[in-house]
Order: sequence, then structure tokens, then C-alpha cells
Amino acid sequence: MTQTSENVTWLTQSGYDQLKAELEHLTGPWRIEIAQKIEAAREEGDLKENAGYHAAKEEQGKYELRIRQLTQLLERAKVGEAPADSGVVAPGMVVTVAFDGDLDDTMIFLLGSREVAGDDMDIYSPQSPLGRAIDGKKIGEDASYELPNGKQASVKIIEVKPYGA
Repeated sequence: MTQTSENVTWLTQSGYDQLKAELEHLTGPWRIEIAQKIEAAREEGDLKENAGYHAAKEEQGKYELRIRQLTQLLERAKVGEAPADSGVVAPGMVVTVAFDGDLDDTMIFLLGSREVAGDDMDIYSPQSPLGRAIDGKKIGEDASYELPNGKQASVKIIEVKPYGA
């Protein structure tokens, strides 16, 4: 399969290793544990009114979806070094932008994958309209992109630094 930048997820080696370890846990020890929970609940009797059985099956479905997501993500991942602190926007960078050049209306976010960052940071995909508009821009440069309503928005790049720096 040929990979284009549209379907590649850029990961550092540590990010890749973390996701790979999660996948190995879910496809090994976790599957054994959930199978045991389902079997124990099944032995309790009538499955139609067995809340433990239904809860275990629901948990199994949730994590099987996570296994599929991780498998697809890791298959299309491109592993590399964390980006250099060059002041140029690229995947893996934390970017501060000012909307319409207004320094009072700023936003800080990671340009990258939700899989890599914690829940405390906004994340924009490099394939999003904003991500495509700012990728490769330097501090001080302007970029414009189309909003979902068809209007144009513009941002000024205020700060760029590698994630985790």
C-alpha cells in the first residue's frame, strides 16, 4: 500500500513504543481476562437478565474497537525523531497562533495525533484545514484557511516548539 501524507500518522519512537505496548497488552493479557469475565458471568445463568455478562460483552466490544484503531494507526505510522526546535510548524510541534493577528485571541495546540498527547491539550491534525494552512510556516508568518461554513479565517504564528520540550 502506498502511503500519502493524508493517511500517515507521524510518531516519535517513544510514542510508537507506548502504543505498541498498549496493543500487546490488549491482544494478550487483556483478552484472556475478558474471556474469563464473560465465562464466569455466563455460568451465572440466564443471559437475558445477566447484567455482569452484558457489561463484560460491552467492555469487550469497546476494547476490540481500540485494538482495531491501534492496529490501523501503527500500520500507517511513520516513526522518526521529534521535530527540531527550528521555529517552523510541523507535525509534533506545539503551536501558538493569534486569530486575525489579534494577540489577545490566541490558541495553543499540538499539530499531530490525539494518540500521542494527553487529554489536557487541544490537538489539530496536520490534515485539518488549519493544520494544512500552517504546516511549514515560520514564527511571524500568516496563514489562512477555510472554515466549515465556507468563510476564511487567518492566523499568525506566534510560537512553535517541539511537543514535550
